[in-house]
Amino acid sequence: MGEMLRFFGRRKGKGIGSSRQLLLDELLPKIQLKLPTRGLIKLDKLFGVHPKEVYLEVGFGGGEHLAAMAKICPDVGFIGAEPFLNGVSSLLAHLNGSHRFPKEDKGLEPDRKDNVRIWPDDIRLVFPKLPDKVFDKIFVLYPDPWPKARHAERRFINQQNLPELYRLLRPKGQLIVATDVQGYADWTLEQMKIFKKFKRINKDIHAPPSDWIPTRYEQKGIQAGRQPIYFIFSKKSA
Repeated sequence: MGEMLRFFGRRKGKGIGSSRQLLLDELLPKIQLKLPTRGLIKLDKLFGVHPKEVYLEVGFGGGEHLAAMAKICPDVGFIGAEPFLNGVSSLLAHLNGSHRFPKEDKGLEPDRKDNVRIWPDDIRLVFPKLPDKVFDKIFVLYPDPWPKARHAERRFINQQNLPELYRLLRPKGQLIVATDVQGYADWTLEQMKIFKKFKRINKDIHAPPSDWIPTRYEQKGIQAGRQPIYFIFSKKSA
């Protein structure tokens, strides 16, 4: 990671309402992932719980999937990365409970464990601070497809990021990629073929993984007639 990373995409969209801005100001600092100045992130001391497993979600969008998973699995630690501030504020609203109705309290909703840490920036900045074999699952759900050929190198699944994802996954861990763009699905399989260290373990690519929680984007895509494609990859034996 010696060279300067270039980020492509929006950091902020339409105006963020005052209640969600308060969440960014008050809740985010409490659960934001902070990088150590020296050494690596200590996952066992990162959360307010002692997680049995740790998951990473890259580009969590509106945060529906991450928030629901974190509530269903209170003994799992979740790191979510999203550079788009509107998406970060949406996840905070889900964690706070104010996505359903307005509330004054800007902390986590009462029935939630402190098992989520948010990185409101490019996840590649975190990679050098993570030890090997830390994640049991890594989710890359509906990444920006960058459909134009001249932008293909901007796609997250590429030969620069795959070695890092491989390094960070535990031996029996899973890399889960979802898309509703056939071109991105083809690109993903081609990148995996080049990299050679992952194997696809799900047979039916149109069947979601067990206990799947759809994202808002996914639901809109289905309503618009787009068919989701799911890939589950595991590390090949050395």
